[in-house]
Amino acid sequence: SLILDMDGVLWRGMQPIGDLPAIFDEISKRSLNFVLATNNATTTIQQYVEKLNHLGVLVEPHQIVTSAIAAGAYLKGKYPEGGPVFVLGEAGLRESLEEQGFYISENDAYAVVVSMDRNLTFDKLIKATQLIQAGSDFIATNPDRTFPTPEGLIPGAGAILAAVEAASGSQAVVMGKPQPEMYRIALKSLNADPKNTLVVGDRFETDIVGGQALGCWTALVLSGVTDKESAQAKNPAPDMIAEDLRTLLERI
Repeated sequence: SLILDMDGVLWRGMQPIGDLPAIFDEISKRSLNFVLATNNATTTIQQYVEKLNHLGVLVEPHQIVTSAIAAGAYLKGKYPEGGPVFVLGEAGLRESLEEQGFYISENDAYAVVVSMDRNLTFDKLIKATQLIQAGSDFIATNPDRTFPTPEGLIPGAGAILAAVEAASGSQAVVMGKPQPEMYRIALKSLNADPKNTLVVGDRFETDIVGGQALGCWTALVLSGVTDKESAQAKNPAPDMIAEDLRTLLERI
């Protein structure tokens, strides 16, 4: 089975990395089950399905796991009835939380959930800080400090998280990779054993470290944020390093 990251592995922004229909045909020919797992909590599952469809790849919603899904599952476990939460984030996160019975509120929020937010304002930072200081749970979807785009790296969820942690004096409970929650959801969806699962990503400290922690095989591709020299210097190193997903498939 395969657990594939998306940003930096399948695409940069709207730009596909390689011939994605041919790559997924090859995955299908080899009867490899796959789940796409991303720390990106901005995009809804349906938007991912449509984006992949537009790029010539057909996937089912259950084949996509995001850090927003993990955050919703975590909060549902803690607050089964749902309730008010305050969010620094976008549609993917809001939708996931709403599906679990939560609603966005600045008042008496059970939790502050911090993610990538391209509509971030100073007022939102103030409100998040004050709620955390007043005792709200502090959750973050993911720690990625940057986000790859065709124009280069831009600030990611981790950059916003750093600001809220600094201002509130508290540390968030992180849902996304390298924490195990997302990969556990992916393995359950695949009905797969970690020993028979290959995790593929472009970011060592999230994708690869998370896979290693659960005992999965790991492969780092150089099509995203990591260069070859820094990849080879890691300890423990990924099981494989490849230029991109197409090259990796030729080697497994």
